[in-house]
Amino acid sequence: MPETSQDHELRAAGDRIEILMGELAAASPAVRGKAEELVRLLMRLYGAGLERILTAVDDAGQAAAGPIFARLAADDLVASLLVLHDLHPLDLETRVARALEQVRPSLGSQGGDVKLLGVEDGVVLLHLEGKASAVKPSIEKAIKEAAPEIVRIEVEGALVQIGGLGGLRSAAKTSARGGSA
Repeated sequence: MPETSQDHELRAAGDRIEILMGELAAASPAVRGKAEELVRLLMRLYGAGLERILTAVDDAGQAAAGPIFARLAADDLVASLLVLHDLHPLDLETRVARALEQVRPSLGSQGGDVKLLGVEDGVVLLHLEGKASAVKPSIEKAIKEAAPEIVRIEVEGALVQIGGLGGLRSAAKTSARGGSA
């Protein structure tokens, strides 16, 4: 769906919030503390409001609520707010699996595939087949958009770097140790 002028304005608002948060980091501890408290209180207030809305929708019964939840989850802005407040109707693994389904056609055209091996403690473990590594940036982008709360993406048997999500890591070594580092 093409970006609307409202989408552009909202993206600009998000960018401005990031700038302001960066500027507040340089403020005095007292000012920074008050700003952080303000943000926490607003987040709690808006989160509680969103939760009440979702509860009211859910109370309408599955026949009415199902399509509404699906529509909310499909809206990028609403979905990101639901994730932020831990209210998204789909769990993390389901959102990652759906993201991979979206990129699967481009993987197939490149002669590759990706398998989701699991999601644990915010870490997504994948297995790339064929030439899937050629479209790894598309895979990463789709996962980050669907599940911004992930900590890291690991590719089984490969050393990968996923921009800003935890540096270099060998998933094969992790699996061999039986845990995560």
